[in-house]
Amino acid sequence: MEKIKMATPLVEMDGDEMTRILWQMIKDELLNPFIELNTEYYDLGLEHRNATDDQVTVDSAEATKKYGVAVKCATITPNAARMDEYDLKEMWKSPNGTIRAILDGTVFRTPIVVKGIEPCVRNWKKPITIARHAYGDVYKGVEMKIPAAGKCELVYTAEDGTEMRETIHNFTGAGIVQGQHNVNASIESFARSCFNYALDQKQDLWFATKDTISKKYDHTFKDIFQEIFDAEYKEKFDAAGIEYFYTLIDDAVARVMKSEGGYIWACKNYDGDVMSDMVSSAFGSLAMMTSVLVSPDGYYEYEAAHGTVQRHYYKHLKGEETSTNSVATIFAWTGALRKRGELDNNQALSDFADKLEKACIATIESGKMTKDLALITSLENVTVLNSENFIKEIRKTLEEIL
Repeated sequence: MEKIKMATPLVEMDGDEMTRILWQMIKDELLNPFIELNTEYYDLGLEHRNATDDQVTVDSAEATKKYGVAVKCATITPNAARMDEYDLKEMWKSPNGTIRAILDGTVFRTPIVVKGIEPCVRNWKKPITIARHAYGDVYKGVEMKIPAAGKCELVYTAEDGTEMRETIHNFTGAGIVQGQHNVNASIESFARSCFNYALDQKQDLWFATKDTISKKYDHTFKDIFQEIFDAEYKEKFDAAGIEYFYTLIDDAVARVMKSEGGYIWACKNYDGDVMSDMVSSAFGSLAMMTSVLVSPDGYYEYEAAHGTVQRHYYKHLKGEETSTNSVATIFAWTGALRKRGELDNNQALSDFADKLEKACIATIESGKMTKDLALITSLENVTVLNSENFIKEIRKTLEEIL
């Protein structure tokens, strides 16, 4: 077959360790034979980030603004051990955090559902996408240990010097206190990203806070979502036949457990942190979870939800065989290629992305899979493949579909 052409480049962000090895295998086996792959390449491997003082991460995010769509390999966020291992100049920030801040985006995580990997929650039939507001709250909190009796206050001083005060607590002995904040502009971006993505996916959107208890903080989230929905999205949702639904966070959790899935669940920062792990674990595996950063300005950055698979990489360096699951990384590529196809009216590219995803799922459902899936599958007599052979098996299935 003639290779599919791409008019506009994708921003390609390479990464670290085992996922970097898989990245090249995926391109060699599943992409380059079928597509005239057009990417603007940025090496976000830790060595290159260190060599460029992390400027390459900023450049890749700015390129995403230019071209609209990016695909990212998993990357290392360095800790003290990595400082020594890679001889780093400093402990560079999380690339995902840097890119998220520049694009002002919201992260949407969705499990990849296949027959034979059954969710722990029996009635879940369709994926549940978690949208996490990744700004503020406890993650930017300021904390204090109170040593003894005394009064603790919230104080706001306006630029003109006027003050607002609220007593937090009159302590009669030792205790603890915490201050949290958020900003309306970030909540507005979060809301628009969620509404846009729901329209994109043609799925209902749920949002939940605890506004009955937090009558100003959480209630502000609820109010901003409702105001933006009514003013900008209600007619679009009606036309698409989808619903925006608000409820309390505890009610949302109860409803989620009894639902069959198939919607987007928007959560505040802490709720999203917790619930995304719950959903990914209950659906089977973090290795079967996609992640896309969506900006309210219409920029998209696709990646796997998991890390760099360090343990397998060290085995690979020793020449030992690995059986590393590449599905989420493949789906990062398919998500980006499909979106590029949509934006460029390149139907052949979008169709190819659909077929590659079908090939991944069909390969697993035929009983050919990596070791991590073999350990949790309900299928019998499965074949466990190594990292490379799994990708080659997907290629065989893809060629049959094409």
